[in-house]
Amino acid sequence: MTATPSRAPIVMGDWVEPGMHFNCIGADAPGKEELDPSILKRAKIVVDDWEQASHSGEINVPLSKGLLSKSDVWAEIGEVVAGKKAGRVSDREITVFVSTGLAIQDAVTADLTYRRALERGIGRKVKVV
Repeated sequence: MTATPSRAPIVMGDWVEPGMHFNCIGADAPGKEELDPSILKRAKIVVDDWEQASHSGEINVPLSKGLLSKSDVWAEIGEVVAGKKAGRVSDREITVFVSTGLAIQDAVTADLTYRRALERGIGRKVKVV
């Protein structure tokens, strides 16, 4: 898991062995990156959302430098979950998930938290408007 505000790679390609997986959440704005682009060139890349990840995810810097292209990204996570594209198919495959955070994730988490609080009778009601 990478979760830093780095603007330069902090995980280098020669450190990576077959079978490794990376969850990348730190590159959440243009210009941020944590993985050496050579890792991305060797990996099966899955993004949460192409449009968002291409501008502010782990792939944004290598894309802007021409080191990666859209064809280097295997899938969006929805395609893997729906069975339209395979996830990991080999123990030796290097995989990278680029998570930029989507509003739907926040909405689902808030709903689950609210429902569990109701079930347990915890929390308090606050008038917002």
